[in-house]
Amino acid sequence: MLPDAAAPRRIRVSAAVITDADGRLLVVRKAGTTAFMQPGGKPEPGEHPAQTLARELAEEIGVHVDPDALEPLGEFRASAANEPGFEVVADVFRVDIGDQQPTPDAEIAELRWITAAAASGLEIAPLAREYFLPA
Repeated sequence: MLPDAAAPRRIRVSAAVITDADGRLLVVRKAGTTAFMQPGGKPEPGEHPAQTLARELAEEIGVHVDPDALEPLGEFRASAANEPGFEVVADVFRVDIGDQQPTPDAEIAELRWITAAAASGLEIAPLAREYFLPA
């Protein structure tokens, strides 16, 4: 049987839903890209999705969390923001960062706290826009 040429290629990631006291969602923009997305990233070999997310949050925004403290929200799929023809398959977790202040690091060029109204002029990755952007 031949593979379906129309089937999307998949990128597996772990992604965070981090909100502040005002209910705004934290999104980041990687250097060299235009879309804002949830913090997170691709797993290293043998890594559990929560371990991936904890590592990525430390690397990307300087936030340290215990993988066992992450609240799994499920697996979500959406078109990839920066890779045309790819679908993102994301293990998504709600993350409480306490009083830690995220700051851009590694490949992150910018971060913002947004609501749907505040995001109207921004390019938001499909995963965040379709499932997690607060009204």
